Amino acid sequence: MALHLLKMAVGIESVADLARVQKQRRAERKANGEGAGTFHFTRNFPRQADEVVDGGSMYWIIRGEIVARQRILGFEERIRPGKQRKRCAIRLAAEIIRTVPVAHRAMQGWRYLKAEDAPPDLKDAPAHGKAKGADRLPAEMARELRELGLL
Repeated sequence: MALHLLKMAVGIESVADLARVQKQRRAERKANGEGAGTFHFTRNFPRQADEVVDGGSMYWIIRGEIVARQRILGFEERIRPGKQRKRCAIRLAAEIIRTVPVAHRAMQGWRYLKAEDAPPDLKDAPAHGKAKGADRLPAEMARELRELGLL
């Protein structure tokens, strides 16, 4: 069974914002000669990297909710240009998959997330647990309605 990583998307306002920032960073790395690909850099290398790469995803917490994930393709040890310390580069699939929003408290760094605790993809979520048309609401409005227990 796959093991996932859970990470706060600091400074990101929405899934669309996450996609925009990642696209911009891919272009910057390509222009700097660092190669193509979607990466997230972190200080620590996961000790359970083999279990994570075997079907795991990076689940993103945006504004207090787990709302998206990206498949993890691998881990690399890198030194970023202009830096001296080695970092773990988490290679991610470019596709961002929306998940059923689940509230989550703030945290630092990343945490392991067991497969049974991971929220389902939004496209695979059972319709009986959602209000009709709830997936088309603006993210902020849907978040407020969930907090009020109306969704």
